[in-house]
Amino acid sequence: MQDNATEVTAAGIARLAGVGRAAVSNWRRRHADFPKPVGGTETSPSFALAEVEAWLRDQGKLAEVPLRERVWQQLAGHPEGPVTALIHAGCGLLLIHARPTVWLEVSAGSDERLAAMLPQALDEVLTPRFGAMPAAGKGRAAGGVPAAGRGPASVAPGPAVNTASVAPGPAVNTASVAAGPAVNTPPAVHAPASPQLLPSAPLLRGAAELAAETGARQAFEFLLGRHLDANPRQYTLTPAELAGLMADLAGPARTLLDPACGTGALLRAVAPRPDQELYAQDSAPDLAALTALRLALHTPAAVHAAAGDTLRADAHPGLRADAVLCHPPFNERNWGHDELAYDPRWEYGFPARNESELAWVQHALARLKDGGSAVLLMPPAAASRRSGRRIRADLLRRGALRAVVALPVGAAPPYNIPLHLWVLRRPDQAPVQPELLLVDTGQYATEGRGGPDWRAVRESVLDAWQAWDRPPTRGGTFEERPGLARSVPVIDLLDDDVDLAPARHLPPPAAADGAGALTDVRERLGETLRLTADLTPPPVEADRPARWPLTTVGELARGGALVLRTGGNGGHARVPVLTDHDVLAGTAPSGTLPESDEEAVLTAPGDIVVPVLGGGSVARVIDDATAGAALGRNLVLLRPDPAALDPWFLAGFLRGTANNRQASSYASTATRLDVRRLQLPRLPLDEQRRYGARFRALDDFERALRHAGRLGEQLVRGMYDGLTDGTVAPG
Repeated sequence: MQDNATEVTAAGIARLAGVGRAAVSNWRRRHADFPKPVGGTETSPSFALAEVEAWLRDQGKLAEVPLRERVWQQLAGHPEGPVTALIHAGCGLLLIHARPTVWLEVSAGSDERLAAMLPQALDEVLTPRFGAMPAAGKGRAAGGVPAAGRGPASVAPGPAVNTASVAPGPAVNTASVAAGPAVNTPPAVHAPASPQLLPSAPLLRGAAELAAETGARQAFEFLLGRHLDANPRQYTLTPAELAGLMADLAGPARTLLDPACGTGALLRAVAPRPDQELYAQDSAPDLAALTALRLALHTPAAVHAAAGDTLRADAHPGLRADAVLCHPPFNERNWGHDELAYDPRWEYGFPARNESELAWVQHALARLKDGGSAVLLMPPAAASRRSGRRIRADLLRRGALRAVVALPVGAAPPYNIPLHLWVLRRPDQAPVQPELLLVDTGQYATEGRGGPDWRAVRESVLDAWQAWDRPPTRGGTFEERPGLARSVPVIDLLDDDVDLAPARHLPPPAAADGAGALTDVRERLGETLRLTADLTPPPVEADRPARWPLTTVGELARGGALVLRTGGNGGHARVPVLTDHDVLAGTAPSGTLPESDEEAVLTAPGDIVVPVLGGGSVARVIDDATAGAALGRNLVLLRPDPAALDPWFLAGFLRGTANNRQASSYASTATRLDVRRLQLPRLPLDEQRRYGARFRALDDFERALRHAGRLGEQLVRGMYDGLTDGTVAPG
């Protein structure tokens, strides 16, 4: 076996063979010729992918593996690590995208020939897009730090990212970073050498096959998204919906900068223009490289990406951009406070050691042309910490800070904190009567892991911003919306605290509307409670339990009476996702998917969706409002044949407690439901419909109870608010 062979874990073998991990463990015990581990640990060994595929093929156990899964296994098991593999794949896909005939020429023949010819072909594509490597002795940052590949890698603190898996040199510039402006900064991506490409040859060929099916851009987005999903703790991501909102707030721009680019989500969200120039920088070399490749595959715009600590060694010191988008690292104490005390960027005041976010704000303003806009994602503490009040005050006085938007909980990591968006503009003239737009979208938070109601957040924020920012001569007519948006004179904010948190300055809707709104809520609650009484099912006469012949969901699926599908991660980013929490809570689809061409399972009216984790007895019948959503993870969809099964009858019997208990398995941390083992009686279709009508009435009753509970909470909260702010009398 080659030392650089692609490796695969037991879970990967299970996916290749279409079996569970327990079956792989049994094969290892029962078959002496099963491939031996070549890496990993004792509890999680890894095996040579080629040996595993050969053994499975000889045993007749090799399932028809989808191309996406095969390429992903090659990437995940790459001997140099998945990040290096992903960068190599991105380079190859960019060559396929830009010069497909050249790829066909260099890929003909052996892997050795491919590795030998590919560097020159890549260099002819990468250099025009990203720039050339500096000449020997010239690629130095101020302070005499060697250029890429001539010294040890040194990555300054930045977003949460695992940089240990990035091998220095192959296609990533890992130049050390020193204080001071960068000079002749090397590009983030350059052509790897032949020896580094040889282990990636099978992956490159697989990625080319995938590109032939889906396109080079979609192939890279799939591999990148799969890698990010597999390593959620290593990266701080910006959700696509939030990135799109930030791009829209910044407005159309020809020159854009993201000084803490991460995986490139913010610049990726910008509508592409042929004359654009995109600038990016990140302290992690692998992220800078991935961003460069991602953007180059997405847009024909010029891409200038560099690795390095933005605050200490800015790669674009002379840039004056039309717009800056930034999701900076939060609460970073080692941001360069001691080295950068006299930096000219601190036009609004020198940030305290614990105010790294205000350093990023001023860096963004320093890289804007006059009148340019910046949108930054900020922690809520940055709007109220006393150590930053002088800088906040100067930003307000000079008209640089234009809006603060409070996002709902769950909008972006850390998901338990309602983050803020700061909208800034580099002043081109002194404001006549400076005001600050404050928006609070906290009301659009939803329960569970699905994230907020992004459509409502987007509409509310953009409507308020566009009405407020547009002058009256161009149709701008801003109207205050209690609890949501308000324009506050700067003079009212310049107190001892300069607290810019929107919640502090926006009256809640109940207080603004007065007792009339509470009366309306109380009337709606009364109507709902009367409805629940009407829906309460009448008691049934006690009788002996019915004895029916039983069947299982698995038997019905094998007989063609229903189709069984499982949820996953595939689909398009714009399709709403029905999550397991949505099913349990009875709410609308709230999840999102990473962009991928993988086919999603879409719901249709009459489908039954069942969560498989949690031990609850829940089955939801899909209605017209929920139809068309993608099926999320940990959900099973049942699509009954209407000529054989009534959907409400099926859903009702699937909810039986005893039925769920006999079909569940119990692990140390969770209960898992085997939907195929759920039982239901064999009844004629007319009898099924009789039961189905009763089950449907119970479902209506359950939804009415939920609605009554929400109205009750709203009434109680409004009464407390009204009594405490004086809009409601005690009696």
